[in-house]
Amino acid sequence: MSRILCLSFLSSLSSLSFLIVGHSIAAAPRPNIVVILADDMGFSDIGCYGGEVDTPHLDALATGGLRFTQFYNTGRCCPTRAALLTGLYQHQAGVGHMTNNKGIPAYQGYLDDRCVTVAEVLKTAGYATMMTGKWHVGSKEGRWPLDRGFDKFYGIPQGGGFYFRVREGRSLVRGSKRIEPPKDWYTTDAFNDEAAGFIDEAAKAKKPFFLYVAHIAPHWPLQARAEDIEKYRGKYRRGWDVVRKERYARLLESGIIDASSKLSRRDPGAKAWEEMSETARDDLDLRMAIYAAQIDVLDRGIGRLVASLEKAGVRENTLILFLSDNGASAEGGLRGFSRGKKGAPIGTADSYASYGLGWANASNTPFRRYKSKLHEGGIATPLVANWPKGIARRGAIEKAVGHVIDILPTCVELAGAKNPEERSGKKVLPPEGVSLVPAFAGKAVSRGPLFWEHQGDRAMREGKWKIVSSHKKDWELYNLEADRTELVDLAKKDVKRVQRMVLSYLTWAQRAGVEEWPVKARDR
Repeated sequence: MSRILCLSFLSSLSSLSFLIVGHSIAAAPRPNIVVILADDMGFSDIGCYGGEVDTPHLDALATGGLRFTQFYNTGRCCPTRAALLTGLYQHQAGVGHMTNNKGIPAYQGYLDDRCVTVAEVLKTAGYATMMTGKWHVGSKEGRWPLDRGFDKFYGIPQGGGFYFRVREGRSLVRGSKRIEPPKDWYTTDAFNDEAAGFIDEAAKAKKPFFLYVAHIAPHWPLQARAEDIEKYRGKYRRGWDVVRKERYARLLESGIIDASSKLSRRDPGAKAWEEMSETARDDLDLRMAIYAAQIDVLDRGIGRLVASLEKAGVRENTLILFLSDNGASAEGGLRGFSRGKKGAPIGTADSYASYGLGWANASNTPFRRYKSKLHEGGIATPLVANWPKGIARRGAIEKAVGHVIDILPTCVELAGAKNPEERSGKKVLPPEGVSLVPAFAGKAVSRGPLFWEHQGDRAMREGKWKIVSSHKKDWELYNLEADRTELVDLAKKDVKRVQRMVLSYLTWAQRAGVEEWPVKARDR
């Protein structure tokens, strides 16, 4: 290619993004993209999705942008991260379950060579690619973010499960080098503040950038600073039954949930709040107060991120996407677990506790079930999209159905990039997701069915219809247009529809490499 043609190509590439105004698309500089992922956060925890937790910065992003009402993750941390990063279903990317290597391509526990990450693709289009937080799709060296297209990384290659100090078996890493955290370290603040520094560096280099901020918060253990806990202490003495009803009312008022979808019943594993003893109520109020404090700190950090974008002069042309990796966690049963140092007050660095099933049921209002399950409570997530220069629909409610596999295609389109056909000499699978760019302009998103599998639970959504089956249980059928909370099983009334959808699911499962659960390890 001649020098003139090359310069012409690069010039055209730099303007291959979109400014969305109403229903028209015009040429504009390619946007910066910031994806913020919460961990184990329920559907209705933040204020703009019905919650009572103080989240003014996320609420402001929602007021100035879009709130998606039917967006999905995969129901668990590692699979969601794999799908988000690659635009593929997690099995296709090599993370069909968690990070254990089963000796099977779909269950090797780290990203394979048949996929490319959004960082790898956007890097070819001249983007600076940066990440802070929890990686969790490749624990061993050689499988870390810098090996998968990121220019900068500050965080944990392995899983989370800590706030004040790094948990045994985990490593704090800058770039590819292990480092020690300072004494006043707190993960949520550190990840947000490092991300703000990355923004400043990229802006000074005058490069468009992709920033992925993958938080641990509000995943257990319940740990927060005393002053943040005190802010919420006593606010949850009214109990989870009242909290669920109040959140449901706000969801209806905002239009996120339609009145045809009734509030799900209290989980069978939970008790009426009035049946809990005074001691239990006090303990549970504290646990929920710490959980709320963790989200509050997360929101304040997001505020600092937005401020850093404004200071760098790039806020107007930056797309921010905020979502959660799965529904709230019911681990620990009704009252949660306590596995920390004996006598350590819950919330401190020496404690190790969860908030339990009763509060997770409230966090996932109005849905039922939880993290790792494929009913709506396990896979429905908020998605806030804010882009001042590109999204004119301020404060709109967006009902387009979406999935984390759509993040990569959306970023690729906006960046004017192109998915490669090969990686390391191996053919790359094309993305399974679709771009959400039309939804930003209020246009329909054209998509086929969506599929899920985790630990033997199975699900498929096609249009308004969803089939779902818990491990070794019968298939259920729901009309999500009339019954988003999955209270009326229509499987016996529409047997032929179920049969057609199950056949489609089985075809996908074979194509994606899904194995019967529990997956038996093979010799590697």
